[in-house]
This record gives sequence, C-alpha cells and structure tokens, in this order.
Amino acid sequence: MAAPADTAKPKTSPKSIKFLFGGLAGMGATVFVQPLDLVKNRMQLSGQGSRAREYKTSLHAVVSILRNEGIRGIYTGLSAGLLRQATYTTTRLGIYTVLFEKMTKADGTPPNFFMKAVIGMTAGATGAFVGTPAEVALIRMTSDGRLPPDQRRGYKNVFNALFRITREEGVTTLWRGCIPTMARAVVVNAAQLASYSQSKQALMETGYFSDNILLHFCASMISGLVTTAASMPVDIAKTRIQNMRMIDGKPEYKNGLDVLVKVVRNEGFFSLWKGFTPYYARLGPHTVLTFIFLEQMNKFYRIYFLDS
Repeated sequence: MAAPADTAKPKTSPKSIKFLFGGLAGMGATVFVQPLDLVKNRMQLSGQGSRAREYKTSLHAVVSILRNEGIRGIYTGLSAGLLRQATYTTTRLGIYTVLFEKMTKADGTPPNFFMKAVIGMTAGATGAFVGTPAEVALIRMTSDGRLPPDQRRGYKNVFNALFRITREEGVTTLWRGCIPTMARAVVVNAAQLASYSQSKQALMETGYFSDNILLHFCASMISGLVTTAASMPVDIAKTRIQNMRMIDGKPEYKNGLDVLVKVVRNEGFFSLWKGFTPYYARLGPHTVLTFIFLEQMNKFYRIYFLDS
C-alpha cells in the first residue's frame, strides 16, 4: 500500500490569497512609480488643442511640479492609483488564473502561447473595465495642478472624486473612456506577453544571464519599450477623454478616434507619443516591483501558514 504522502498534493495558497497578494503587490509598486504616472498624464495633456505646451520635456514637468506644488504635489492622485491597482490588478489576476486553470489539460499541460495571449487580453480588458472609475479619478487628480486655481476640480481623495463625479456628472461618467481603456489593456497585455517572452529567451541564449531578478528586470525593460511604443496612442486617447470637460453642453471629443485625429491635426503626429519617457520608465520597474512584492508575500505565506 502506498504511503499517504505519495498521493498527497502539495499545499498551495487559496485563490483568494493569490488575488489579494496580486492586488497588494501592484499597490506596493504604485507607491514607487506614482510620480512617473503623474508626469506622464501631465505630458499627455500638455498643449491640448491649440494651447501652448506647459511642459517642454519630462524633466521640465518634474521641476515645474516640484516648484509649484511641492514634494506632496508629485504624489497627487496616489489614492486613485492605489484603488486602480486594487480593482484592476486584482480582477486581471483573478480572471487570468481562473481561465488559465480551465484551459489547462487534465494531464497538467498548460495552454499554448496563443491561448495564453487570448487569456491575458481577456483578463486585461475585464480588469480595465472594473478599474475604469479609479482610472478616471486618477487622470483628473493628476491633471488638476496644471490648471489655474479657479478651474481646478479640487478632489480631496479618490473617494471624494468618485462621489463628486457621480453627483455632478452622473454615474456613467465613472466609465467614461472605458472603450479606449480596455483597448489599451488588450494592446498592453498582447505586447507584454510576446515581447517579454521573446526578450527573456533571447537574453538567456546569450549565455550572460541566468533565471534571476537581473534577467527579469532586463527583459521587463525591453518589453516595456515595445509595449510603450504600441500602446501610447491608445493611452493618450484614454487620458484626453477621461479628463475632458463639456463645452457648450457638448463633449470636447466624440470618441477615441476623434482624439487621435485632433491630436495629429493640431499637435503633430509624434504628439501621440507624448509622455513616452515617464510612461516607459514606469512600465518596466512597476512590473519588476510587482513581481518582487508578490514573490515575497507568497514566500512569507508559505513559511508561516503552509509549512508551519
């Protein structure tokens, strides 16, 4: 008779814990990269329409924000950034885990690369829909400081923003720009999956890398470059729509395509990649930090709850 230990499955953390740790890991990473998110959003809104650009470069934006709004100003919108991670990342991880397990064969064979991409894009789009209200609050809070005092919305925190948006503009405004937000998530997930996998493989084949944090960081930064270039036009459409005001009872933009057409016509083709530097600088480190925090939380959970 076989010993019970031979058939016992290894202990794993519950799905709820995996989802919780995923959201917490994303929130932890956001604490470090929030200033880059703020600069990216300001750059994308700079020179909107026919107005002169407020910021010449990302560095100029950082210096201006620090000078005019202080150290606290660089972290404007942090509460919205944290809520975005709590909703978007947790949902994306949850949907991805569930679909991945459903697509895994009975013998344990995982889904192929194409199916992983489909699962990733589906999870990303679903997470983006759930996270859109926090995204709207984030865009508005981070862009407020660039406006004259009499034109600022003055949200105190993300919950105040969500309450006031609902009261002043209607609950549907919380999902304004959800289509380009979901489209961006699909593009980001597709680009990240393909480029991260290929970058990691190419670096390993050089013989200079082993499977460690340095490899993950380098692959993330290469992947971030590809993902940034692919997703920025959709991202700027999302940002402009979520920050727009009503002019004479009409919205500034009809849809994401209208944003892209007006940006190219009024600001030039390459304005579709405004804020490239802070967006790129945020993407790679945020991914790496998220995985570092996630691994550490899983490690401590195993030590104190599974192995004890």
